Amino acid sequence: MKISSRTLLAVAILLAATHFTMQSCRQKAETTGQSDSTLQQVKHPAWSKNLSIYEVNVRQFTPEGTFKALEAHLPRLRELGTDILWLMPIHPIGELNRKGSLGSYYAVKDYKGVNPEFGTAEDFRHFVEEAHKLGLYVIIDWVANHSAWDNALVTSNPEWYVKDSTGKLVSPFDWTDVVKFDYNDTAMRSYMLGAMLYWVKDFNIDGYRCDVAGEVPIDFWNNTRAELDKIKPVFMLAEAEGPNMHSAFDMTYGWEFHHVMNKIYKGENTANDIEKYLLKNDSLYPADAYRMYFTTNHDENSWNGTEFERLGEGVEAFYVLTATVPGMPLVYTGQEAAMNKRLLFFEKDPVDWGTYSMSSFYKTILGLKKSNPALFNGTEGGSWKRINSDANDKVFAILREKGDNRVFSVVNLSAEPVKATFSGGAFAGNYKDLYGGQDALLEPNATMDLPAWGYKVFYK
Repeated sequence: MKISSRTLLAVAILLAATHFTMQSCRQKAETTGQSDSTLQQVKHPAWSKNLSIYEVNVRQFTPEGTFKALEAHLPRLRELGTDILWLMPIHPIGELNRKGSLGSYYAVKDYKGVNPEFGTAEDFRHFVEEAHKLGLYVIIDWVANHSAWDNALVTSNPEWYVKDSTGKLVSPFDWTDVVKFDYNDTAMRSYMLGAMLYWVKDFNIDGYRCDVAGEVPIDFWNNTRAELDKIKPVFMLAEAEGPNMHSAFDMTYGWEFHHVMNKIYKGENTANDIEKYLLKNDSLYPADAYRMYFTTNHDENSWNGTEFERLGEGVEAFYVLTATVPGMPLVYTGQEAAMNKRLLFFEKDPVDWGTYSMSSFYKTILGLKKSNPALFNGTEGGSWKRINSDANDKVFAILREKGDNRVFSVVNLSAEPVKATFSGGAFAGNYKDLYGGQDALLEPNATMDLPAWGYKVFYK
């Protein structure tokens, strides 16, 4: 098709205007610390305003790998302070083209079934009921982009799947154990919506973590969220990072932040890159968007290395960072036991819990996250300000404020001891030392000695 020079000129002008608008928006955010509020933003369930999230790998959580065995851990998880429990997929796993002996959780054979390895539908219903009695919320992993090859839908409705030029079904990426749905088919969309409504209606779950959510059209998610909220206010987490996802989802993955932390430990980035990231985040996302920050998760642990492999002696320091910047921190199965092994993905490989050696560490920081409004989620939480020092390349200090509530956290993101003197008096005042337990008076232009990968958290 031939395009006229007039059309090309119009496109160039439009692109230039768009570029200018985006740059102006970002520059404003970088100078004011305010978010882009023009993007559509979903309404969060009220109960999510101060909570953290825990990812449950049901298969590996206990030697039994069942809902019944998992129930015994519910009081402990409540005490840990992670009130949203995200269960990795609970559905039957496909056998055709299966990977390993047990297969991938993400190769769903029946969207309305329960994996018999985990128990029965009644076992799962009882698990949800027991979690709710303890004040916990349960969301389940949902795989809307693809199904197992031997899902009954492949035979009954082959038109619901993407096919190549020869008419063969298509596997997304290199995931040869699954086949991709075609979201151009309205009947397929209706089926998927109905299946998602089923678990909220019949099992009273509290929402979903949606696998590769960015591969599914956003209008499907927008409609699905509206229909789910008619039943009850749900919480939705997208395995995606696009700001536009927040029209349907409460929270998106902070993959970029995760990669920045990994690079800092390797010496490729510095503490200054944390501030750059936060300013960029503010410029791109709605003001009330929840971002999920993590030092590990099921993908990172199994495929890219444990948190100790990637972050070494900085594991605690980086987690303090994830829990005190604006966002919601994640704890993955085994972190509270200082687990330093890559869990097998397609086989049985239970966690060795030992003495839960890091439970106190997580409980302390997550307790502050839940109780101090300065650390609440989204616009319920406080503003943030970096406190500069003469060691900005190594030390990241952030002040969060909401009304009379304050949290001042200082993290040495380097492998050497640092003496840092902080500029001005914005942070000055009387605090409690979170991990020290004593009162602390911080004077203007205070100096702190921090060991390698050391951290301090002050609050009031």
